[in-house]
Amino acid sequence: MIIGKDIIEQYNKAEIENFNTDFDFLQNKLTKSGANVTEIVNKIADFQVAIPSWALGAGGTRFGRFSYGGEPSSLEQKLDDVGLIHALTHSAGAISLHIPWDIPNDVAAIKEKAVSHGLIFDAMNSNTFQDQAGAKHSYKFGSLNAVNEDSRAYAVEHNKEVIRIGKELGSKSLTVWLADGASFPGQLNFQTALSNTEKSLKEIYAGMPEDWKLFIEYKPYEPNFYSTTIQDWGTSFMLANACGERAYTLVDLGHHLPNTNIEQIVATLMYKGKLGGFHFNDSKYGDDDLTVGSIKPYALFLIFNELVYGMENNANNPYPAWMIDASHNIKDPLEDLLQSLEAILIAYATALLVDQKALKTAQLNNDVVGAQDILQNAYRTDVRPLLRAARLQTGAALDPIAAYRNLKVRENLITERGLETKATGL
Repeated sequence: MIIGKDIIEQYNKAEIENFNTDFDFLQNKLTKSGANVTEIVNKIADFQVAIPSWALGAGGTRFGRFSYGGEPSSLEQKLDDVGLIHALTHSAGAISLHIPWDIPNDVAAIKEKAVSHGLIFDAMNSNTFQDQAGAKHSYKFGSLNAVNEDSRAYAVEHNKEVIRIGKELGSKSLTVWLADGASFPGQLNFQTALSNTEKSLKEIYAGMPEDWKLFIEYKPYEPNFYSTTIQDWGTSFMLANACGERAYTLVDLGHHLPNTNIEQIVATLMYKGKLGGFHFNDSKYGDDDLTVGSIKPYALFLIFNELVYGMENNANNPYPAWMIDASHNIKDPLEDLLQSLEAILIAYATALLVDQKALKTAQLNNDVVGAQDILQNAYRTDVRPLLRAARLQTGAALDPIAAYRNLKVRENLITERGLETKATGL
């Protein structure tokens, strides 16, 4: 299914009157407060978030998986689905692939299809947390941290193969997430595991093209619950420093223990120039992989406040790579991704409204009440008209989810692909 510009324009005609009323009211209000509405709308329009290939089908738990029908069963169909999301939002102009789930059979054809949808290839993702069919060595007891030298070498070579594939597609970065760790005390030596991981990451880093970045992800637990080798941002930061200047920490919102101050982690990493990437999702307990902004929208806003500040004040930190990383257990995956994009852009827009000069003054004067009011006044502003203005400017749908349902996208995908299809890699 392809959603053309004419279809979106036709859909927007029915929404334009209400939009104009809402936008005019908010624009007048923000302009009086000193905000540059045009600049904010342009920044929202430019903001792009990568969609991961594995989030386009139904997710699941250890206990079950419930399909939606019409799922993409090939890399080509995954690109088509991201193309649908991008056509509706103009905010999802990149796709992040996971190897070996997404190995292209015809690189030229895949690149051509991506171009047809206005997509680029974001960070490549390696998989050393599963043994694939026909694997010569097992990751059961670790990959980059394994005591078995053959398993370590096998994992390193896999990452190098991912880099080679990514290079052909035009990607410029590699994300490494490890399930490595221990389920029981005494299972491994912590220092040996960390040393092996560092050596392996250095080998991978040395095999990257000079214009590539390495993103090192961390996670406190799961699937190993006693210990995880790269368990927190500090360990990732340390390993990134050991690898070199093009290695960075990647922050996944779900990869923290409950009540962790993620915004402080973000601020610290940007201050040190080592925040490379960001994976958006939401959680109640841990790595729940829920729709972005569905549980803790204020925390998301506070994180974006630090991101906006860092992008303005930390020239030593590269522009972060943005990606959604979620699992859809009971929602249509594409609708879930549309909701997540909306939440991300709302958090970004409200953070752009924060009067940083006034906030700095309040902080210097120890005006705690004033500082809180400055943040919450921005957070409580309904910025959705700004998002719609950005979409209208780029040719996207004013209300992507309403358009998705009005156009019966899921029904069309089921007609095209059938009810029994299953997304690869899940």
